[in-house]
This record gives sequence, C-alpha cells and structure tokens, in this order.
Amino acid sequence: MSGYLLRRLLIAVPSVIGISIVLFTVLALAPGDPFEELATNPAIPPEVRANLRAQFGLDDPVAVRYARWFGSMLQGDWGFSFASRIDVDDLILQRLPVTLFVIGMSQVFALAVALPVGVYSATRPYSIFDQIANTLAFIGFSLPTFFTGILFILFFSIYLDWLPFVYRADIAETGWRWYWEHLRQSIMPIAVLGLFQGASWTRYVRSAVLDVIRLDYVTTARSKGLAERVVIVKHVVRNALIPVVTLVALQMPAVFGGAIVTEQIFRVPGIGSLLISAIQANDTPVIMAVTFVFAILVIFFNLLADVLYGWLDPRISYR
Repeated sequence: MSGYLLRRLLIAVPSVIGISIVLFTVLALAPGDPFEELATNPAIPPEVRANLRAQFGLDDPVAVRYARWFGSMLQGDWGFSFASRIDVDDLILQRLPVTLFVIGMSQVFALAVALPVGVYSATRPYSIFDQIANTLAFIGFSLPTFFTGILFILFFSIYLDWLPFVYRADIAETGWRWYWEHLRQSIMPIAVLGLFQGASWTRYVRSAVLDVIRLDYVTTARSKGLAERVVIVKHVVRNALIPVVTLVALQMPAVFGGAIVTEQIFRVPGIGSLLISAIQANDTPVIMAVTFVFAILVIFFNLLADVLYGWLDPRISYR
C-alpha cells in the first residue's frame, strides 16, 4: 500500500506542475489589470502605478513570473492579494473551512440519500417505489442549483421563516447556540448541493446494483441459504459501489463548480465567493491560488478513489 501511494504521489507531481503552468499562463495572458483603477484615477500619478507594477513584477516575462511564483509557493508564500491587501494563503485559510464543511456535508447527505434509495429501487425494479424514486431523481438532477436555491429561499426563508437565507460569519452567539446558528444557516446550501448530487447518484447506484444482482455468484449465495439482507449488503452492494466511487471522484470538479454558484446565492463566505470577487477585481494571485487549490483537491479525490477500489474489491491489488 505504501509503495502504491508513493508511486501515485510521484505521478501527481508532474500533473500538478503542468496544471500550474497552464493556469498561470492563461491568467497572465488574459485581459485585465489589477491596477486599472489607479490608471483611471487622476489623483494618482502614473509613476505610482508603474512603481507598483515593477514592485510586483507584472512587467516581467511570463516564464520569469511563473518561476518566481512557483518558488515562492514551495516556500509557503502564495502571494499578496491586490484587492484584500493581505496574504493569499491567509485569505484562503479563512474561506476554505466553510467551503469544505458545506461540500463535505452535502456529499454525506447525497450518499445518505442515494445509497438506500438506489439499492431499494434496484431490489424492487419497476415497483411503485422505484417509479417514484426515478421520477424524483430525474427532476432533482434536471433542475440547476441556482433554481432550487431560490425555491428554498422563497419557501423556507420567506414563506415559512424557518431558516436564514444569508450566511453570516459574525454570529454573536456563544456556546451551543453558536453551533446551532451555524448549522441553521448551513442547512439550505447543504441541502441544495446534496439533493442535486444525490438525485444523480441514485440513478447510478440503481444501475450498478441491477448489473451485479443478476450475476452468478449472487445466485450461488442465495442457494446457500443466506438471508436476502446479507446477500444484498455483503455480496451485491460492495461490488456495486466500485463504479459509484469512480463517479463520485470524477464529479468532484462539478461539485466545486456547483458550490461556487450556491455560495453566491446564499452569500456563503467560502472559497467560491472569494473566486468570484477576485475575478471581478482582476486579483490574479487569488484567482491563481484558488484554482490551484481546486486542482489539488481533484487530484486528491481521484487518489482516494483508487485507494478505495482495493478496499471494495479484493481482486484489485496495489502493485
């Protein structure tokens, strides 16, 4: 296992470097100037703008700027935010926990919905439950997150007045009340992302279980007198989860993309809203850092999927 992980990490290193080169080059060649406001402000002399560009090395060649950025990043210095006037790594560390909490809980919620519904639908195909589940699943992944988010706000916040529709980071409560208020304002973003992913995964879980449940070894397990629950849980679900794990890992970029939209709807102070504000302000160091963090997270989840393969399927060896 350790040798396999080491090899995968060594393979991931050139992938990370290649992604960083592409991202940095695209952002460097993109139109826009972080000091554009200074150029249009008559009260600021042009020499000040020129000195700032020289100070941050914005007039240097792209290769020189990338080498400087990559070397600083390896030393833990991710640059300086032109808009927020603080270090980029501090800015990301302030926003990343909120995003990881919302995304993580939404994925747990999606799996909690998709696994039992998908398995139960596959064990009773074309039943009333299966037809209702399929219909709701089609509706769930057909509606975009910004539409369901607005519906949740209208129903749970405006009509019922149960949940706040604006995420506030500066909650004045203390103790358990503080945790409860954070949970209340996280329910709708988590539900919007979780239901969207859960609806899609339900279809995949149902299809995977239907493929496995017809195999010969399942029939053999039943002929041995094993209980149906044992056959489904121990022999069917475990093998059916292998393609589902692949799907979950490969859909992580889409999850982060959906989180960006959801954070804008509910004003969640996460890394997605940070990326949007950085794009609007042409804050290149923040854009580069956030997209690079997203790329690393995608590579990490793909590595996690490969590790889970061996746990789900004993036939797979780490060589």
